[in-house]
Amino acid sequence: MNASYMTDPAIFIIDSLFSLYILAVMLRFLLQWSRAEFYNPISQFLVKITHPVLKILRRYIPPVGKIDTSSIVLALSLQMLADFLILMLKGFSIGIGALALLSFGNLVSLLINVFIYAVLARAILSWLNPGSFNAASSVLHSLTEPLLDTCRKFIPDFGGIDLSPLAALLLLQLAKMVILPPLHQLASLIG
Repeated sequence: MNASYMTDPAIFIIDSLFSLYILAVMLRFLLQWSRAEFYNPISQFLVKITHPVLKILRRYIPPVGKIDTSSIVLALSLQMLADFLILMLKGFSIGIGALALLSFGNLVSLLINVFIYAVLARAILSWLNPGSFNAASSVLHSLTEPLLDTCRKFIPDFGGIDLSPLAALLLLQLAKMVILPPLHQLASLIG
């Protein structure tokens, strides 16, 4: 067995484990920010798996108003570590500035994807089982309602058909196209 044979599985494991934990940290941040129900089982799960690390960080990094800065620092630090390890395994070296920009871009991409999938899931749930209430629908509502409410302000009423999820999805895809390429280009120029 040569080293390159084990590179892809190692990258897969690093990427999977880091991505799942970063997603948990981001979801906890977003649910705190949107003031989702704290005692929801999904919220409680996210709190339990992220609390040990955030408890330590909060001693040194205070929140700024409604923004839990320790969650942001943790997510960015973990993303930078994951990106560094993956690039190192692939045989690339990168400067700290380029790594920070690359990781920031990856976090922005994850953030947009979280909203895309949350809006899609909420729309599908509303079609399949309208008016139902469960832990997942409560979290989805808390997470997506500020975005959908903003879209509703600009979309005329079409007789009870809510087109705000469609508008939100279009805006989120547009944000991906406009925000991410410059960040990746800048990271490649610096790196």
